[in-house]
Formats: sequence, C-alpha cells, structure tokens
Amino acid sequence: MRLSRAEAQERNRARVLDAARAEFTERGFRDAKIDTIAQRAELTRGAVYSNFPGKRALYFAVLADLAERASAPSNPQRGADLRTALGALARAWVTSLGHDRLARDFMPEVVAEEVTRRPFTQLLKLDALLLSLAMEAVEPVASPFGAPPDGMAPSGMAPSRMVRKAEIVLTTLHGASQLATAAPGFLEPFDVVSACEQLAGLELSDWWPPPPGAAVRRDDTPWTPPTVVDLVRGEPVTPNEDGLVVVLGLNRLAAVEEAVRTGARVTLAMVTGTPQELAPLARLVLAQLCVNLRQAFPTEAWPRVRVVCDETGALAGAAGVPAVSDETETAIRVEGGRIVARAEGSGAGHAVSGGARVRT
Repeated sequence: MRLSRAEAQERNRARVLDAARAEFTERGFRDAKIDTIAQRAELTRGAVYSNFPGKRALYFAVLADLAERASAPSNPQRGADLRTALGALARAWVTSLGHDRLARDFMPEVVAEEVTRRPFTQLLKLDALLLSLAMEAVEPVASPFGAPPDGMAPSGMAPSRMVRKAEIVLTTLHGASQLATAAPGFLEPFDVVSACEQLAGLELSDWWPPPPGAAVRRDDTPWTPPTVVDLVRGEPVTPNEDGLVVVLGLNRLAAVEEAVRTGARVTLAMVTGTPQELAPLARLVLAQLCVNLRQAFPTEAWPRVRVVCDETGALAGAAGVPAVSDETETAIRVEGGRIVARAEGSGAGHAVSGGARVRT
C-alpha cells in the first residue's frame, strides 16, 4: 500500500527521532553527527533537515518525545493533601530520571544562547503557576479570590497564592535532575521526596499584583477553534466553550496568570517565531511537570487552564492573530460561540475578562 505524502513524512520523522535518540544516547549531544543519524535512519542528510532545522532542534524534539511518552503507573498513588501530593510528585519525578544520560547536555544547550534562555525561564514560570494551581486546589490558601485577611497584602495586591512555594519545589526537583547527571551517586533520590514533603509547610508571603488594564475592543465574529492537544491533561480538546483564549509568545508566558486569576476558563496558546526549535522545548518543559503532576495530584486538583503548544499557529489564527512572535500578547473573550471582545499588549488577558474599559 502506497503511503500518502503526509504519512511518508510522519514515518520519516519517526525514523529520524528513533535514530537520533540512539545517537545522542551513545555519543552525547556534542559528538553526535547528523550524517550518522541519517545513516541510522536509512535516510539522506537532506531528509533529516527537512524535518528539523538543526541538531539542537532535533535534540529538543527527542527529549520532548520521550517525556510525553513516559509511561504512567496503572494505579498512581495520588496525594490527598498537600504534603502527600508533593511527596508523590517528587517520587514520580525521581523515578523518571532514567534518561539523564541522554539529557546531560540539555541545560548547557539551553543556557548557551539568549534565544533559548528567555523562553526557558518563562516556561518554568508557567510550570510554577500550574503547580501552584494544583497545590491551591488541594490546600486552598486563605481567601483565594476575595479580600486578603487582616490587611496583610500590600496595597493594590490580590490574595495569596502558592507560586513562590511551587518555584522552590521545582528548583529542588530540577536540581536533583542536574545532580543525577553531573554527580551520579551523590544524592539519595528519596531524600528529595522527603524534602518536597517538608516544603508543604513552608510559610511564604506570596501575593499576585493585578496588572494595569489594557484597552478592550468589542468584537462579534464566529469562534471556530481547531481541535488541539491540552498539555496539562495530555489529551485532545476543542476549546469551544465560553471563556478566555490567551495567545502568548514564549517570552511572555508568565502573563497568563493575569487571565487565570480572574477565575475564568482559560485556554493558553503558546506561540513562537521559531516553532521547529522552540516548540519542542516548550513541549518538553511542560511534559516534565504535567506527566508527573497527573500521577501525584487528584484529578479534581489538576489546573483548569488548558495549555496548547500552537506550533502551526492554527489556534492563534482562529483567534484573529495571523502573525505571531515570541513577544505576542493577545487575548479574546468567547461567549456563545462568538468572539465578543479582544485586547492586545500588556494586561490583555486580565482586560478581556470583563472588567476593563471597552472601546467600540
């Protein structure tokens, strides 16, 4: 049976990924050769480059593919409270360190250039928000969307959250991954589990500052989104219900909290001007957290926000954003199957939630 062009491309891409995984595992990223990867895949050098623009992009894609395909236990032991949930998250994380030999060159490649450092930082901030939302669902902080108790919050600040605590948890887990690679045998993995359990009781003052309001324009166009993959839950979804859709470049991801804290249903479309290299990086960082989060936290605590790696720009295009970059920041509000409001620039996600000045 003759394959279609799309099927042949998908088959070749899979062969390249398999060959690259073997080459990177055996020789490391630095010594791996594209020519050797092509030979392993029984393809030409040109066929490799037709799927991936360079060796680093291929490396990120291999790691992302492995992270997303990580097998989960059939009966995960999810935590019912914050301490046990963080312990379960750390346990899932440290038991997934088997690919550290393959990943040993990941951090040097990320920090080598600003073009990867900036989005990586923003991706970690997104991870911290997602983890915080799960933590807040398991153990709600005082007055999560109302007035701060006893006037404790600084002037103009919103109620408390757990983002700073989540950042410390992620620092502990990523640090454990790095040491497992750089100094095998130095760290007892299950000491990391105990440390994360102890972090549940860490007291931090953590408040979210509402952003300045962006101008909102009325709209009235049909909302016909494509089916996409929600990276938080790892499943396809069509985001066609009422709520907010926020289109953010990889250098602007932290801004999604402005929409999430309104309490609205939020779909985040992550976009980039260099999707062949940075989209796999985004998928990898999200999978490192979300695959383990799904094993550790009860289903009802999973963050309600959807996160989509919009590599083709299809979701952004449906939202009326035809051209994207790593600095894109646009948001729309959907009601009854139509886009009813949109905003652009700083604070766009918060603005379209309904409380900002509307421009006709």
